[in-house]
Amino acid sequence: MLRGMAHGHRIAQAARPDAAVGSSDSPRPWLPRASGSAILAAFAGRLRTKSEAMIQSKLPNVGTTIFTTMSQLAAQTGAINLSQGFPDFDGPQALREAVGRHVMAGHNQYAPMTGLPALREQVAQKIARSYGRRVDMDAEVTVTPGATEAIFCAVQALVRPGDEVIVFDPCYDSYEPSVELAGGRCVHVPLALPDFAIDWQRLSDAIGPRTRLIILNSPHNPSGALISRAELDQLAALIREREIYLISDEVYEHLVFDGVAHASVLAHEELYARAFVVSSFGKTYHVTGWKTGYVVAPPALSAELRKVHQFVTFCGITPLQWALADYMSAHPEHVDELPAFYQAKRDLFCDLLKGSRFTFTRSPGTYFQLADYSAIRDDLSDVEMSLWLTREHGVATIPVSVFYQTPPKDLRLVRFCFAKREETLRQAAERLCRV
Repeated sequence: MLRGMAHGHRIAQAARPDAAVGSSDSPRPWLPRASGSAILAAFAGRLRTKSEAMIQSKLPNVGTTIFTTMSQLAAQTGAINLSQGFPDFDGPQALREAVGRHVMAGHNQYAPMTGLPALREQVAQKIARSYGRRVDMDAEVTVTPGATEAIFCAVQALVRPGDEVIVFDPCYDSYEPSVELAGGRCVHVPLALPDFAIDWQRLSDAIGPRTRLIILNSPHNPSGALISRAELDQLAALIREREIYLISDEVYEHLVFDGVAHASVLAHEELYARAFVVSSFGKTYHVTGWKTGYVVAPPALSAELRKVHQFVTFCGITPLQWALADYMSAHPEHVDELPAFYQAKRDLFCDLLKGSRFTFTRSPGTYFQLADYSAIRDDLSDVEMSLWLTREHGVATIPVSVFYQTPPKDLRLVRFCFAKREETLRQAAERLCRV
């Protein structure tokens, strides 16, 4: 449920290791000064050629994402990268070995457009175990090259020129460009702080005659907040008499902590009838670079999504799908063990940060932890703070304001990724405690 500074998640131009933060002589104070042509070319954007100037961009406000920017800056400065959301450890050995077997077995040609039957069958079985819903693997499950592509295809399948799509700020940065490319417009509804909960009055006020779609995200990136079953019931009542569809971004569905059960739209009969539910093999099996996900939807919605999907990528990578099917069949317990696995990492990182001047509430889900830095540098915006932490203290993070259209005044939150090895978390926390 989730932009500032020209859709703020684009600050590639700001990440330069030797620049002064917020220089007063800059026309944009959050942009540090350039110190050389190479750095300027890399982080201040490319000079437009005459031919480029003739192009009328369909996404004029989109640049390099904040995630790429901060990871590049971390690599350039040697900082520990707690910014972009990926593990610094490998997925299960048996899963990785299975890829090699299937490559050598000749499983290297196109997979079916909807995904390998063996993998779709495993997805259907997992859904039945986890959420009690029996889905038709042929009519309702579609494997995609990543959850982002699944979201894009769902948006293109539903949104028409002039339609409005409600998103909850702070929200993941792929939602709005997908909507804009479909000719729609995002209506941003801020989540209520400090718990990042849905403001039901604001949501009700945002719904209008042009509302076509609502995008949910639980567990929520960047905050880790969770939607409850009662809130899903409340949403169902709110849209019951309207032709409004849902995309439920549940890529962190198995990263829910403290004994709480994930409230999936898959387990809600009324909402599922109008929903695309998006999941990620990459997040669940620690293989984000495989860019493999899936979307589950009723047959009529799945049919519309597949019309788009077949002309975007057509299919996912064949040997990866075979390997995932094998591993899911042999190790169904993997998803049940994930909450404890990542909760231990969250608790370690938070315990280590107790000796710092950051303040925080432990994240209820995802592998992200928000921290308030007001007691450290209240004079810096979160973008400036993220750059300062990376350059001066060797820990890269993500500013939360970039997930907003209009960030709250005086927002002083940064996001850390704790999907890291213990030694990485200890080293990062040691540096942060010295800030």
